[in-house]
Amino acid sequence: MKFIHLDSDFTPYGKSIDFEMFTFSGGEPHIKIKEAVKGAITITHRIRSFADVGMILVATDALRRMHVKEISLFIPYFPAARQDRVMVSGEALSVKVYADIINSQNYEKVTVFDPHSEVTPALLNNIEVIDNQKYVKQCLQTIKEDIVLISPDGGALKKIYKLSAYLGGIEVIECSKKRDVKTGKLSGFTVYADDLKRKTAVVVDDICDGGGTFLGLGNALQEKNVGDLHLIISHGIFNKGFEQLENIYKTIFTTNSFRDVNSKKVVQIQL
Repeated sequence: MKFIHLDSDFTPYGKSIDFEMFTFSGGEPHIKIKEAVKGAITITHRIRSFADVGMILVATDALRRMHVKEISLFIPYFPAARQDRVMVSGEALSVKVYADIINSQNYEKVTVFDPHSEVTPALLNNIEVIDNQKYVKQCLQTIKEDIVLISPDGGALKKIYKLSAYLGGIEVIECSKKRDVKTGKLSGFTVYADDLKRKTAVVVDDICDGGGTFLGLGNALQEKNVGDLHLIISHGIFNKGFEQLENIYKTIFTTNSFRDVNSKKVVQIQL
């Protein structure tokens, strides 16, 4: 097996085959593979824009024109996984748009890390899902105290109870939030516990974008007499930075599935 790592800062497997990629002044992505290749090839990339999808497609085409027949794809963060249902008239089902594009390439295997919901695996052909369980266990090894796991909302419950079982039955505290489906604005958080008795709590979720969920949830947990708070995120977008989150969470764990981060309280696990 050989690999082509389209993001030079994301090399989860062995050495990449030699290539040159660039974008024409008209915005078109392009690639030139600079060595002879044969056998199975895995393309890896961190998708942060639609242009990144385009680069995957032109790389796939270039490999097929070199008569590579077995091509797999590793995209740890699947784009638009959160847009997995139509909430109001006029919206696109964006996750299906991306899945249809990927499916059209007939990859041998498409590997995704901790997708947002069961919709993404249902839409993708030849899917291999890497769940978050081993990653979370690795993060927890640095937290020495007894902990409780925090489920930030109802959508995370099924996944977090599976995680709890994997970790030996750690106690789960359920929480919920209200969101306006038209504006996306959060309006309230509920923690289903009367008194957390200064227990160390670990919030586990798949994506942190702006961080509003975790700021509001952290404040609600503090009102319930929580002890130290830690945050474990599979895909760290962090578009509003870390300053406010660092005021609430003792440690923030994430992977390099979306971007590389550098912050004093952030521990980044390499995939």
